[in-house]
Amino acid sequence: MTDSPACTVPGFEDKKMTLVRHVSFVDCPGHDILMATMLNGAAVMDGALLLIAGNESCPQPQTSEHLAAVEIMRLQHIIILQNKIDLVQENAAANQYDTICKFIQGTIADGAPVIPISAQLKYNIDVVCEYICKRIPVPVRDFTAPANMIVIRSFDVNKPGAEVDDIQGGVAGGSILQGVLKVGQEIEVRPGIVSKDAEGKIKCTPISSRIVSLFAEQNHLQYAVPGGLIGVGTTVDPTLTRADRLVGQVLGEVGKLPRVFTELEVNFFLLRRLLGVRTQGSEKQGKVAKLSKAEVLMLNIGSMCTGARVVAVKSDLAKLQLTSPVCTKEGEKVALSRRVEKHWRLIGWGQIQAGVQLMD
Repeated sequence: MTDSPACTVPGFEDKKMTLVRHVSFVDCPGHDILMATMLNGAAVMDGALLLIAGNESCPQPQTSEHLAAVEIMRLQHIIILQNKIDLVQENAAANQYDTICKFIQGTIADGAPVIPISAQLKYNIDVVCEYICKRIPVPVRDFTAPANMIVIRSFDVNKPGAEVDDIQGGVAGGSILQGVLKVGQEIEVRPGIVSKDAEGKIKCTPISSRIVSLFAEQNHLQYAVPGGLIGVGTTVDPTLTRADRLVGQVLGEVGKLPRVFTELEVNFFLLRRLLGVRTQGSEKQGKVAKLSKAEVLMLNIGSMCTGARVVAVKSDLAKLQLTSPVCTKEGEKVALSRRVEKHWRLIGWGQIQAGVQLMD
């Protein structure tokens, strides 16, 4: 708990409250075709709220898929919210609670609290806040390492027709993994601008810039530290940041960012069955086929989503040719998805063992 000015919360306007903790939320869509978006968001999370509708059967097709995804992305702190509790009878809610407990047995969420809530009527929202503070610890942050931030949003803040003298540089949003960013600091963004030379070889040019502003919600900052979502105002040409064009890139201290790779060697582990897929007329889930040479997968590395062609497979090792260069390092986890029935489905995860570095 920190000393801070009293604040008000809807429904508690007459009460004095003390600021205990800042929490930033990333809303991850539940639809199956947006799995890549969910995995990108998970790259910067310290915990997760798994939402289950009280008036529907559990698990829904995407629920088990999301639970496996947060396990892959190393999210160990999970709170389950049994929502819409006001729309069901007491015995139905109790039966679904038992179903949820059976569903999470043996998973990373085993033992996680299940909180019945009504978001519309604000039932138990105070309990959710209490559990967030008590069950999701503040991670140990490294303030001394070179600054490194994963970009999960980027945009152009200029309005159409703005005068040349009034044009502002592009803005990148995301979470700092380590180190400290400060206003006026020289930074670079990698992989940066991706192009091809005369011979068709991929070339990456890091984007050099300077931090002109830092935001956390509506607050102007002079320094930004790991934890929470940060907006970084830069001197970058806004056309490079427009419409999330920098998503998947890494921003940080000049010369201290990880290397850029075009090929990766991954030690992979496949799920036994496809999650979130129901075959027609049956509740059975299809088995995950082994990786085959020349097949195309989707990889999620940090907030980067890229295609990858399997060049070679041997036992649990695969050599992958990436369609887009990635700024990453050995030891990082990757999520593997395969095209199944016109949708990308999570089939497993892997850990980067080595890679072919792209020469600047």
